Amino acid sequence: MERIVAIGDIHGCVKTLQALIDKLSGYKNDLHVFVGDYVDRGPDSRGVVDFLLGLREERECIFLRGNHEQMLLDAVDSGDFNSWILNGGKETLNSYGYKDDSFTFPDDHLLFYKRTTLFYETKDFFFVHAGAPPHLTLREGKQLPDAEDYFLWGRDHLNALETPWEKTVIFGHTPRSFPIRKPSMIGIDTGCVYNTVGQGKLTAVVLPDKKFIEQKSLDR
Repeated sequence: MERIVAIGDIHGCVKTLQALIDKLSGYKNDLHVFVGDYVDRGPDSRGVVDFLLGLREERECIFLRGNHEQMLLDAVDSGDFNSWILNGGKETLNSYGYKDDSFTFPDDHLLFYKRTTLFYETKDFFFVHAGAPPHLTLREGKQLPDAEDYFLWGRDHLNALETPWEKTVIFGHTPRSFPIRKPSMIGIDTGCVYNTVGQGKLTAVVLPDKKFIEQKSLDR
């Protein structure tokens, strides 16, 4: 079975990301799937994207879209940055040197955000930012009119005792002190950007072994 490394929510913590990637040096030839939320709240969102643009030249990478990338893109499309700023966008804009309304993102960075995808799946795993509808199969969930909203924002699955999912779902979005490990679901957001007790870690999981590798935050 193909070995895959999935990496949780980074939120502008570039030093922590770099340290985790160093720990993953033994997996350079394996696919790396990032589950989104590269930006916002942390100190250097621009640095995170710069690093990831370089990393994809060295390792095979899949970049999923998180709700924070979606808020960024919505702000760019509408020209209204207020809602995004209230949700951590201020720190992202600061990292890009935002000064006035004439601000634009570097072309390669904006293209990076636009090319993020909602999910990635293999025979055994389904990778997504937030999760999947817990009352439907994954095939049915993908066909919902509001599937995009659930993939970016959903949390109902966290309270489900069981799901009809055909594959194990790997997701971020909901920070916890430890990875979420339940039947058919693995959550790997361990609150890298937060000071909450037990969080402040960036976590990767190596599949199919379900080996967890973490890096304590170096950016807070």
